[in-house]
Amino acid sequence: MARRRIPAILLASGVAVSALLTACADTQQSSTTTAEATTSGSAGEAGSFDCSPYEAFGDLNGTTVTVYTSIVAPEDQPHIDSWKPFEDCTGVDVQYEGSKEFEAQLIVRVKGGNAPDIAYVPQPGLLQTLVHDTGKVVAAPDATAANVDEFFDPAWKEYGSVDGTFYAAPLGANVKSYVWYSPKVFAEKGYETPETWDDLMALTKQIAADDPDAKPWCAGFGSGDATGWPGTDWLEDVLMRTASPEVYDQWVAHEIPFNDPQVVEALDTVGAILKDSAYVNGGFGDVNSIATTTFQDGGQPILTGGCYLHRQASFYAANWPEGTDVSENGDAWAFYLPAVDPSAAKPVLGGGEFVVAFADRPEVQAFQTYLSSADWANEKAKDTPNGGWVSANKGLDINNLVSPMDQLSASTLQDEAAVFRFDGSDMMPAKVGAGTFWKGMTDWITGQSTQDTLDFIESSWPS
Repeated sequence: MARRRIPAILLASGVAVSALLTACADTQQSSTTTAEATTSGSAGEAGSFDCSPYEAFGDLNGTTVTVYTSIVAPEDQPHIDSWKPFEDCTGVDVQYEGSKEFEAQLIVRVKGGNAPDIAYVPQPGLLQTLVHDTGKVVAAPDATAANVDEFFDPAWKEYGSVDGTFYAAPLGANVKSYVWYSPKVFAEKGYETPETWDDLMALTKQIAADDPDAKPWCAGFGSGDATGWPGTDWLEDVLMRTASPEVYDQWVAHEIPFNDPQVVEALDTVGAILKDSAYVNGGFGDVNSIATTTFQDGGQPILTGGCYLHRQASFYAANWPEGTDVSENGDAWAFYLPAVDPSAAKPVLGGGEFVVAFADRPEVQAFQTYLSSADWANEKAKDTPNGGWVSANKGLDINNLVSPMDQLSASTLQDEAAVFRFDGSDMMPAKVGAGTFWKGMTDWITGQSTQDTLDFIESSWPS
C-alpha cells in the first residue's frame, strides 16, 4: 500500500488450469516424499504437485533465490510455507528476509550492488522508481507473463509494466470498494443492502430519520503522518462511479487536471455524505471529528449503535475486536459500494503487491513463474489458516480461503463485471499522492471548499 499508509503486514496477514488446481489440492505430501523431492530436485517427484512447468528452466537443484519484503514475523511464515512445493520440485532454496525498513532500504541496497533476487513491492509507483532510478530491474520471463495473461485482469499486467515492458507479476491484493455494516442490526431494522448509489442515499436518509440518537455514517481520516489517506480512497472510489474508470485513468495520469469538473462533481458527491452533519460522524462528534478519528477506530461504532455504515477496505476486517462475528449474518460484514449505473461497469478500487526481480538466473525466473501461478495462489490460501490474505489470481479456488471476508474479496475480484483499478494516490507523484492529496482531503473535511481543495492539489503537481 502506498508509502506505508497501511502496514504491509495487514496486507499479508489480516488474493491445463483444472489440472493445475487438482494438483494443488494435494501438495501436503508425506515427509518421505518431500525429502526425496528436495534431494533430487527432479520434476514430477514432489508428490502429486505438478512440477512440469519448471522443467523448462533446467536443473535448478542446489541453487538459491533470495526474497526481500516488508512482511515480518509472524506474518512471514505463511509465505515461507507456500514456497515448499516449488522448493520440493526444483531443489531451489528460497531464503526469506523481512524488514520494517523495506521501502527505505530497498533502493539503497539496489543502488549499492546488494539487491535481493526478488522483492515484494507494494505499489506501481515504487516499481517505476526502481526501474527509472536504478536500471537494475529485470523484465519478467515469458512464462510469468503467460500466467498473468491467463489468470489476471489485464489491468494488473499494466500496473506491473513500465514504459511498455512487463516487469512484475501481481502477488496479493485487497479490495477497497466496500461499506461495512452490521447484518444483525440491518435484519432487526428491516434494512436491505443497497444495489445502486440512489439506494445508498435513500438508505442513508432513512437511517437518519429512524434513529435520531445515532448517525448513518462514521468515518476516520486519522493515520498519524499519513492522515488524510482514507479521504483519498473515498474520492477515487466515487470518481469511478460518477464519471468512469477511463476518466479515473486520465486523472491519475494527469491527462486531465486534478481539479477537472468531473473530479469536482465526484468530491461534492462524497461531501453529500461526509460533510452533512445529519449523516456523520456517528459515535465521535461532528464533521470535523473525522479528521482526528483514526481509520482503525472509524467503523467501531457500528458495534455499539453509534452508526450504521463505514466505507473502508477489506483489510478493515482485522480491526474488529476479538470475538466479533465477521460474516454475512453476523456482527459485522461488508457490501460492495454501489455503482451509480449498475448496468455499466462494476468499478473495484484496490491495491496489492508485485514481484520484482533484480536477477535473471533460471532459478529466479522459475520462482517468479511459480508466484504468478494458480498453484501458488491456492497453496498460499491453504497456508494462511488465520485468513487475512487474498489474490486477484482468477485460478484461486475461493474455497481454499479460510476467512469469509477473504472469500468475499476474491469473489469481487473474480467477478466478470469487475473493472479493477489500483489506488490512485499510490500511482501519483509522491509529492501529490502522499503529500498534498492527503493534506488537501484533511483540509477539505475540516471546512475547505471542494474547489479550493482540488485547486490546491492541482497547483502542487510536478511540472
